Amino acid sequence: MFKIAVLVSGGGSNLQSIIEKSKSGELACEVACVIGDRECYGVERAAEQGIVSCILDRKVFKKELCKEIDRVVSEKGVDLIVLAGFLSIIDEEFVEKWKGKIINIHPSLLPKFGGPGMYGIKVHEAVLAAGEKESGCTVHYVDSGVDSGEVIFQVKVPVLEGDTAEVLQKRILVEEHKLLPKSISKIISER
Repeated sequence: MFKIAVLVSGGGSNLQSIIEKSKSGELACEVACVIGDRECYGVERAAEQGIVSCILDRKVFKKELCKEIDRVVSEKGVDLIVLAGFLSIIDEEFVEKWKGKIINIHPSLLPKFGGPGMYGIKVHEAVLAAGEKESGCTVHYVDSGVDSGEVIFQVKVPVLEGDTAEVLQKRILVEEHKLLPKSISKIISER
């Protein structure tokens, strides 16, 4: 069975979509572990589903965070690491070791509105401030840059008149919940 680790920092709604699709058999993988870099509902969500989960607090581990993540995912025999709203930056040594085996979901049409400081609601605020007519979400491989890796899939979402950042965020999140499992499925089929 193809094993994935999901790294979270927030509510874990993308994690939930992965769990549901793997339990239904729509996604041919097992969520082997969930790692949070802070206390968050995503870790609780995993525990409620009986999935091995842990918190590796970024404030405690600091520069050792990636070494600790590596230890956990290696012990679990993980095939793919999925960053689903994970806000800590992964270091170059970790990226090199897991090259081609780490993906991230980002709430914009990369390369637009990506990079340092572009996460969560900030992305949607920037899209609206720029007067964009469309936005969306992107799943990409993680490389040593921030939001700069090879794109796997993107979905466009229209920016509607009167949208607030929160409304746009919710509309894009609906698409994220489909796009992330679709991307994982593509990777599994190519292995």
